[in-house]
Amino acid sequence: MLRKLISLSFFFIALFISYPASAMLSLELTRGVAGAIPIAIAPFALQDNSSTTDVSDIITNDLQNSGRFKVYGRHALTVVPSSLAEVQSNYFHRLGADDLVIGKMKAVGAGRFQVSFQLIDIVNGQQTLSSQNVILNRSYTVSSDELRTLAHHISDLIYQQLTGIRGIFSTKLAYVVVQRPDNAPAQYTLEVSDQDGYNPQPLLTSPDPIMSPAWSPNGKQLAYVSFENQRASIYIQNVENGSRYLLSQFPGINGAPAWSPNGKKIAVVLSKSGSPNIYVMDIGSHKLTQYTNDWYINTEPAWSPDSRFLLFTSNRSGGPQIYQITLASGNVSRVSYEGDYNARPSFTSDGSRISFIHRESEAYQIAIQDLDTSALRILTNAGKDNDSPSMAPNGSMILYDTIYNGRSVLAMVSTDGRVQIRLPARNGEAQDPAWSPYIS
Repeated sequence: MLRKLISLSFFFIALFISYPASAMLSLELTRGVAGAIPIAIAPFALQDNSSTTDVSDIITNDLQNSGRFKVYGRHALTVVPSSLAEVQSNYFHRLGADDLVIGKMKAVGAGRFQVSFQLIDIVNGQQTLSSQNVILNRSYTVSSDELRTLAHHISDLIYQQLTGIRGIFSTKLAYVVVQRPDNAPAQYTLEVSDQDGYNPQPLLTSPDPIMSPAWSPNGKQLAYVSFENQRASIYIQNVENGSRYLLSQFPGINGAPAWSPNGKKIAVVLSKSGSPNIYVMDIGSHKLTQYTNDWYINTEPAWSPDSRFLLFTSNRSGGPQIYQITLASGNVSRVSYEGDYNARPSFTSDGSRISFIHRESEAYQIAIQDLDTSALRILTNAGKDNDSPSMAPNGSMILYDTIYNGRSVLAMVSTDGRVQIRLPARNGEAQDPAWSPYIS
């Protein structure tokens, strides 16, 4: 795949794919877990019709699209309780649900709503349920603008309660889009959306390429590469207010920014002394420390969760392979051996595994490797080219771009390969995604 080869030799000019900035992404589950957790989600009782945001529908979509739940939503239910006393446990037993979510929503002032919900254990319930069957019982008061955010938060609570894994529905996605109108110059846009593709917000639109967005550990900033003024530069931009500043503009390549876990440093790729090499910059002082110093192509750094190591891609063995730098000593060791192409590495949240692009049967796939055993597992479907993997903060999913119906779209795959999700663009293509950390 040409843009994979370009990414290692001239990676700063790769990934020129079109996608209209106004398009809305929407999750589409393409493979879920066999034996997914059966759960019923009743429409929340509304005191009035003053809100157009249906919290229960958002929760339904979140859990259904995670691939780990079999959800019985409003269209599957003929009984719709909104309090524990109204729950007919036999009905939900026959339906096949192990758990039930009920809730209420009412206006409590101008543009403000009180939302309450309960997660109820049906499996362990008797004919008449009691408070002992209530697993979660919460109430919130929020503005109308915060209802979607609250719905994602409730989904996170339910997901963690029933799976034991922290949910990622409240996280964000950053990605690059390109608009190529007829008879007009291309427009590149750095965009941020909710994890389910809603609320896309442009951060920067430019006639010059934008690439390699990377989230700060607190989720408040993005570092990225911009080619405005016809030169590669790294900027840091505040996601909330849009303010930004120039971080790096050395002669040659300035690319592949990666934040340290404490947010005080950024690993970058610079070619100011010749070939691309890995440096770490202190953000406060801009002091540089060089970690590779040779004539190979060294790129795509990624920090370990404990900040002791940097993964990177290099052609020092002939083809693209993954290596690891021990920061304390500067020692470099090879990590990937299987196959002739491995690139774009990143650690899982516990540091035990790495995900990356792996060439398999002439196609580029998303793979994961155990660092203790070196066991490699291909996660994506054969015959498709995939790129730009980005790990979810709980280590359960990988976001990437892939070719679907002849164009590039965003997709997700679970790190066990059992769940696959696609985010189809309506009128274009998307690329170079980055998954945010947890956002409080």
